Amino acid sequence: MNTKKQHWENVYTTKTSNQLSWTQDKPTTSLEFIKSYKLPKSASIIDIGGGDSKLVDNLLAEGYTNITVLDISEAAINKTKLRLGDDSKKVAWVISDIEKFKPTIQYDIWHDRATFHFLTTKSQIKTYLYTAKKHVKSYMTIGTFSETGPEKCSGLFIKKYSESELTAALENGFKKVKCITENHLTPFKTTQHFIYCSFKKSKRVNH
Repeated sequence: MNTKKQHWENVYTTKTSNQLSWTQDKPTTSLEFIKSYKLPKSASIIDIGGGDSKLVDNLLAEGYTNITVLDISEAAINKTKLRLGDDSKKVAWVISDIEKFKPTIQYDIWHDRATFHFLTTKSQIKTYLYTAKKHVKSYMTIGTFSETGPEKCSGLFIKKYSESELTAALENGFKKVKCITENHLTPFKTTQHFIYCSFKKSKRVNH
């Protein structure tokens, strides 16, 4: 098991949701972005790093029928499967490091809350964006720590973004629709400052 995967398996096997800073009871901002695209409920949606996020629960409750959840941690995905019960059969589950993910389809919506900012080198970011450009059909939503967010998360250094930096990172392949900032209140009552941006796939992409 590689070190990165080992780290995340350890996180999800030793901590409950209430001990993880990124936990949200309801991912309202993510849901609002996804609904704003006004795509049919049959639209293909992938949640990158969705692990034990409750986004999938809420999407199912809203009637979305074509959902994929990707996470590097099998333990995280198993927690969500257990929570969903029979509804877990309605979801496609992918256990993979995002850097090694080789999609076989295109997705109407690519959602990522707090995975992209763990990619801190140019090569990691390039690999991620190459995969996204090839496999996103319509829209992308990315949420990362903002310029005033924490330096680290789960013991790992992250890359913080301003609106202009996030827009520039995705400009080859995606056009910004809008950005918002959000103060996320963690389960232990601290605040993390996020920036969320939505993007529309561009017709022209330079490889």
